[in-house]
Amino acid sequence: MLNNDTQARLLQQYPMLRELPAAELKTLLAAASMMQIPAGTVIFDENQPCQGFPLLLSGTIRVIKAAPSGRELQLYRVVPGESCILTSSCLLGHSPYQARGIAEQALEIVLLPASAFHMLLGKYESFRSYVFHLFSDRLTDLMQLVSAVAFQKLDQRLAKLLISKSSPIHATHQALADELGSAREMVSRLLKGFAEHGWVKLGREQIDITDAAALKKFSEL
Repeated sequence: MLNNDTQARLLQQYPMLRELPAAELKTLLAAASMMQIPAGTVIFDENQPCQGFPLLLSGTIRVIKAAPSGRELQLYRVVPGESCILTSSCLLGHSPYQARGIAEQALEIVLLPASAFHMLLGKYESFRSYVFHLFSDRLTDLMQLVSAVAFQKLDQRLAKLLISKSSPIHATHQALADELGSAREMVSRLLKGFAEHGWVKLGREQIDITDAAALKKFSEL
């Protein structure tokens, strides 16, 4: 059973649950479990079965596709108030995961049993709308990712990634490469070129954007 504080936070982050009848909400909360997961933990991996439907209270999750070579491509992030559409897909299709989920920051997750997910989806329009809205948003994100990988050069994708973040950017070149599905050496070379243009200033695990307008213009070529 979740404590009162956790229940209040859950209902604040996921307001569609407030529409449940009181007795049904009580039963749902009694079946839910609270999980605290350290940063860097692999939450799920390819070909693993899905254990339940996660509702994120704090932290962020990176969902990635990894190649045998070790290179990664970030598919999307999950933040509080959202859930993982890959998990929804696995629950709906009774299939294993086809990607990896990693705790980017320490996580607090309320996990609903698979049976509760199917009950909510079948009985409550507000929950169905929430799940299918997430599918719609993620599909748009993934189509944009496919388009960028297929049609944009890596240097343009890197410029776009940099201007999407707040300066200074506290990240290693490897972390940026992982987000782009590229190699660290290539990202380092491109960043050095950006620095020579005066668009960024490079430090130890820090990047200061010095000409955001030029980066934006370059990313849109």
